[in-house]
Amino acid sequence: MTAPRILLFDSGMGGLTVASAVRQAEPGATLIYAADNAAFPYGAWDEPQLVKRIVAVIGKLIDETRPDLVVIACNTASTLALTALRERYTVPFVGTVPAIKPAAEQTKSGLIGVLATPGTVNREYTKTLIHTYAFHCKVFLHGAKRLAEIAEAKLKGQKVDPDELKHEIAPVFRKRDHKQTDVVVLGCTHYPLLLDEMRAVAPWPVTYIDPAPAIARRVSDLLRSAKMKDAQMNGAAAHGTVFLTSARGRGSESLAAYAAMGFAANEVLDLPV
Repeated sequence: MTAPRILLFDSGMGGLTVASAVRQAEPGATLIYAADNAAFPYGAWDEPQLVKRIVAVIGKLIDETRPDLVVIACNTASTLALTALRERYTVPFVGTVPAIKPAAEQTKSGLIGVLATPGTVNREYTKTLIHTYAFHCKVFLHGAKRLAEIAEAKLKGQKVDPDELKHEIAPVFRKRDHKQTDVVVLGCTHYPLLLDEMRAVAPWPVTYIDPAPAIARRVSDLLRSAKMKDAQMNGAAAHGTVFLTSARGRGSESLAAYAAMGFAANEVLDLPV
């Protein structure tokens, strides 16, 4: 049987945190990464237009990479477009959603912070997760406008401004009735890239929940239960390739960052917005 081919998709570099977890769980798999950098960041998009964009881009990527499984390593894309993707394409999808359930199980104070993009915070899907799994907790949602961009800048070798970072995460550190936030959900795959810096500027220690390990376990479960294609792969993208939707992501800093995370080859699938 051929090695399973896994396509990991995000608007930018955040999904690399998920790719690392999947690589650890499935070291024999062929991993291909795709960043819709032409449309980054997704938070500024009108939702119906963004769904249309994601469905179209994924279709092109499936044609190019011929995956056995697609990981939508992006909270915004998952909460918005996962249903449409599953309706449109037959390949299995694994999504990324805010880890509200494990946060509710782990908190001792009952005060939970959720850091996410403004779009994810405002989406009905997120509110449903809270009502279903954390109804007994107080959840502080914060739509961080700059965290994803700060994370990408760090990957490209730029210094993180601790004051800016502290300002971005401060709203989820709250106190109430002699208790304080003790669990913070990282509701965007970019945010684990800043974990060390967050710990350094946070007003007190908390448990941070990174969804990547759970996503990797789900990938392994699906691969165990699925029948892999034994198709001809002549011309298909090789392991360790990153696809970009715009050549502007081909700067030396960006390519070095992808290479450092295991994606040294690159191709541009020109899909302008």
